[in-house]
Amino acid sequence: MNHEQLWAPWRLGYVTGGDKAPEPAQRPLAWLPGADQACFICRAQADLQSPSEEANRENLVVLRTEQSIVILNRYPYTNGHLLVAPRLHKGRLDELVDHEQLDIAQITARFVGLFERLVKPDGFNVGLNLGRAAGAGLPGHLHWHIVPRWSGDTNFMSSTAGLRVIPQALDAMWELLHGAVQQG
Repeated sequence: MNHEQLWAPWRLGYVTGGDKAPEPAQRPLAWLPGADQACFICRAQADLQSPSEEANRENLVVLRTEQSIVILNRYPYTNGHLLVAPRLHKGRLDELVDHEQLDIAQITARFVGLFERLVKPDGFNVGLNLGRAAGAGLPGHLHWHIVPRWSGDTNFMSSTAGLRVIPQALDAMWELLHGAVQQG
């Protein structure tokens, strides 16, 4: 029997449970009111109070608006898996105010359009997991998933030994999306 090997070292942290984002470079952090210092979304936001391309890249932040932040999922289901979250640490839908809800909806539509133009997926899974029992890995900070899908992809649900194949490095996807966002 001939076996091929897949080298995916970025998955080790997730598989072993050490799935915390790497510590950012030693920059001052400016925590927003109500932030949870153990939350990777809050940490990315705190590191971005004086945003730089270096901080954005380290935190996988693609975009930040007045109300929201968009981050590449460090452990993606498919290529380009994004998280869209309110800037403030909120874990319940009824905590969001109207302008936060509108901003998240507009950003989601914008990135679906960007993906359609840049990587041409055949469809998307867009959704929110509310609570740990519903699959939320970070139940304290709401975040919507934008998951590009391609016809015939078999990587969305693990089919062999919990393995998924992601054909593009996170840094390369960050470059692609960052460049598109900068162009408007």
